[in-house]
Amino acid sequence: MATTLGGCHFCFLMFTTYLFIQFINEARWRLFPRKVTPEEIRFLDAHFPYFTRLKPIHKNEFIRKLETILSTKRFIPRGGLEEVTSEMEVMIGATITMVIFGWKRLRLAHFHTILVYPNAYYSTVNKVYHRGEVNPKHGLIVVSWKCFVEGMADPADGVNVGIHEIAHALKLANLIETDGEHEFNPKAWTEYTQWVPAEMDRLRKGLPSLFRESAALNEHEFFAVALESFFERSQDLKNYHPNMYKALVHLLRQDPLVLMK
Repeated sequence: MATTLGGCHFCFLMFTTYLFIQFINEARWRLFPRKVTPEEIRFLDAHFPYFTRLKPIHKNEFIRKLETILSTKRFIPRGGLEEVTSEMEVMIGATITMVIFGWKRLRLAHFHTILVYPNAYYSTVNKVYHRGEVNPKHGLIVVSWKCFVEGMADPADGVNVGIHEIAHALKLANLIETDGEHEFNPKAWTEYTQWVPAEMDRLRKGLPSLFRESAALNEHEFFAVALESFFERSQDLKNYHPNMYKALVHLLRQDPLVLMK
């Protein structure tokens, strides 16, 4: 009984702490909204292909959503990085905006803080270097800026650490009921998951696949790798697995091939 009460007390403290952080973030957003400047819009046009190819009406919608993302997230430098510049904020924020662009109000509220390291960083927990990670317990998304930039260097290779980590955050957010947000439509999620086991099996058998080997580790990694291809190799994915592409369109509520025509 004592263990149960202690566990309940801990959960209550975690929940109240989460609500307090959300209250602070909401107040800061409402009182001091982060506006995207004309210079930052030109920077996006030059360096963020998804935004560059959007129709004007969608560009305006993207900017409004990006402002919400930037207003509700804290960007904190780590590992010797002196500051998170406005360009860094915009590029990371734009990646979040791209992945959740299909939702009107979704902003991944549970993940309130972005930690940015200059390079791959060493984890004392599992004794390996990380390019990025997601910590749902503390509401963190963590990225190495060097790895993030390398992922953006080739917008068509299907390898993008920013998309990868945001995909993890989105999938985990779908399991969190206390954030007040609704991510995946259950029917759309079922439609997507029916195609995953066979593709993971192909990878484990060493058969040809559009996806890289790490996608076979587990369903979380597969989803993250699939989203990298969905955004960076849209036509290739549609040609390779039209049913999975269609399922992801329904799940993410957007079709990059249509948006960027």
